[in-house]
Amino acid sequence: MTSHNINVVGAGLAGCETAWQLSKKGYCVNLYEMRPQKKTEAHKTDKFAELVCSNSFRSSDHEKNAVGQLKWELNKANSFILENANLNSVPAGGALAIDREKFSSDITEKIYSNQNIKIFKEEVKNITDFKDPTVIATGPLTSDKLSNQIIAITNSENLAFFDAIAPIVYLESIDMKKAWFQSRYDKGNDENDRKAYLNCPLNEIQYKQFIDDILISSKIDFKDWEKNTPYFQSCLPIEIMAESGIETLRFGPMKPVGLRNPHKNNERPHAVVQLRPDNKEKTLYNMVGFQTKMKYASQVEVFKKIPGMENVQFARLGGIHRNTFINTPHLLSNELSLKNAPNIYFAGQITGVEGYVESTAIGLLVSYFIDQKIKNKKAIIPPPTTAIGSLYHHLLFKNELVEFQPMNVNFGLFQELPKIKGPKLKKETKKVALTSKAKEDWTNWISAINFF
Repeated sequence: MTSHNINVVGAGLAGCETAWQLSKKGYCVNLYEMRPQKKTEAHKTDKFAELVCSNSFRSSDHEKNAVGQLKWELNKANSFILENANLNSVPAGGALAIDREKFSSDITEKIYSNQNIKIFKEEVKNITDFKDPTVIATGPLTSDKLSNQIIAITNSENLAFFDAIAPIVYLESIDMKKAWFQSRYDKGNDENDRKAYLNCPLNEIQYKQFIDDILISSKIDFKDWEKNTPYFQSCLPIEIMAESGIETLRFGPMKPVGLRNPHKNNERPHAVVQLRPDNKEKTLYNMVGFQTKMKYASQVEVFKKIPGMENVQFARLGGIHRNTFINTPHLLSNELSLKNAPNIYFAGQITGVEGYVESTAIGLLVSYFIDQKIKNKKAIIPPPTTAIGSLYHHLLFKNELVEFQPMNVNFGLFQELPKIKGPKLKKETKKVALTSKAKEDWTNWISAINFF
């Protein structure tokens, strides 16, 4: 163990990743988690790395999908979170979905068993008391007291948006005479993957009635201080999507493409509600893309009209919570520490990345930056051609033309490939070229820094 102490505030995905990586280097890490002493609007347990929204880490395709490439890079860097995600995966076609209960239980047990990590179950209210390197990884549900102190320290307002949660149902309550198992276009490497999703079909009349029911349903009333908070565009509640046009949901989470109903001579439904496993036993299923701000009674009434879900039992209904993040391009240095308080670092969603895998990636990067700072070494920035590097550059290098907003990893963030003579690359070919370059540059970066 080194003589350096490091504080990590928040035991979510980013906080656990940061704490674990630094503990492997021999640092003494003080990990602070306010639950269960102080609860949040979304968490249900006091376990670490609890997944409060979807149980999906999204696509595993590391050739043609940006998040798949991001996971490839994290795996190459021996990510603690990704290792445990892989160990607790459930069938999900071409995606990585997680048994959320076993995942968080495993993370919690391993953190408690780590002799270099000391756990403090208390709310941190004053980070100015910390003189050692301190990582704020409190995520989207940072407490009001800590949020207010961050505002005071940075002399700026936090930005905020709403994040929504989809319902979870019991499989045994689904009518399998109407529903069926199939991934879109039968994607997957084996039978489990090809039947990873549960599908509930709607014809045109049922779909139009469903949209009408959503629009007239009772919604959550926001407090005055919440009313001007925008939604994150990648996590819009279904009623917000429905308000933008009757066909929006049918071209979004309810799209019927790649699916055929075996109960109706393999015809394609007009629209479909997809559900995916939420635990290894596959007794719980998550309604994909059905995050909502409808009141509980309305959710039960409306969702039970979906064919196959007439008698459905809910393990959890949908919900909505306010998310906070800082204006990272203006506030943080290249090492992701505050410009006016360099011992205070930020990691995870609070920095302005969106998604489980993205949060984990920033937690992993912060551990490297802190180690280099302690050793008086200049950190080597990850290449913008890589998935993690592209996220990092999104956070640090502000675009004066647009307002800073949270972002999932996507190919639009990757540095463009050098232009070559000849015909323009087709879309799919370009994706493969981008991920091939990312793999090469990430492998070289990992070798050069010799940290993970």
